[in-house]
Amino acid sequence: MSARPSADYAIRHDSFERWYQTPLGRALLADQRACVDHHLRPLTGARQLQVGISHRFPLASGADFAQKIITTPAWTPAIPEGVAVCDADELPFPGDSMDLVILHHTADFSPHPHQVLREASRVLRGDGSMLLIGFNPLSSWGVRRLMSRSHSGPWGGRFLFRGRMEDWLRLLDFSVEHSRSCFFRLPLQRPVAGKGMTLLEKACGNGILPVGAYYCILAKKRVCSRIPRRPVWRQQKVIPLPGSGAVGASRGCANQANIELHNPGSGHGR
Repeated sequence: MSARPSADYAIRHDSFERWYQTPLGRALLADQRACVDHHLRPLTGARQLQVGISHRFPLASGADFAQKIITTPAWTPAIPEGVAVCDADELPFPGDSMDLVILHHTADFSPHPHQVLREASRVLRGDGSMLLIGFNPLSSWGVRRLMSRSHSGPWGGRFLFRGRMEDWLRLLDFSVEHSRSCFFRLPLQRPVAGKGMTLLEKACGNGILPVGAYYCILAKKRVCSRIPRRPVWRQQKVIPLPGSGAVGASRGCANQANIELHNPGSGHGR
């Protein structure tokens, strides 16, 4: 997919945030929360970080993490505690400080999506987990975006391919543990009822057709351990011990001691 201009991404953030208040947006958010809770239920840790387009849509609220931090790209007077104002591609956190990083449509609405993943990888500790949510271009939502002249709501996002995101994660030394597409509803504010739609949703939900509106990828950061170097012994520095039992003597001293032992008449006393 072609990149969109970066000058108006702040406007698109606001438009996408308002769209989440629509019936379709609320249904999508409810499905995403259920998907995130399902994948993150067994995980525990000290710090959880969510990087997204707004702090008003927290995910993984039931996850067992001691500290939960959310970032938002724009400052507002009513920002609660635990929310950091920053760009997704430049996080104000030290490296290896997070146990879990959640990217909620972050790459979809960023001028530098690859840098977003790099920053998330930087702050994530080794063996930590990253969960990434993005819009699927191979879906009815992707078709709706291509046909739309408006860049409001979700249609102003990038809709990056899931395979590309998985490749980027592997280049950053991640192993992909789970990857699937979800939410098989058409991009209409009112759901379409019918037996045909029910069969289609069942087929998609079983993984036969990966054409869900969004994909959810769970990956784990690999731990790169150094191979310890074996000490190299230099043969010329290993000195055989003389019969006198002197330890640590140099070769010249050992030879001189050996000569004096065999020639008691010779020595410094002559």
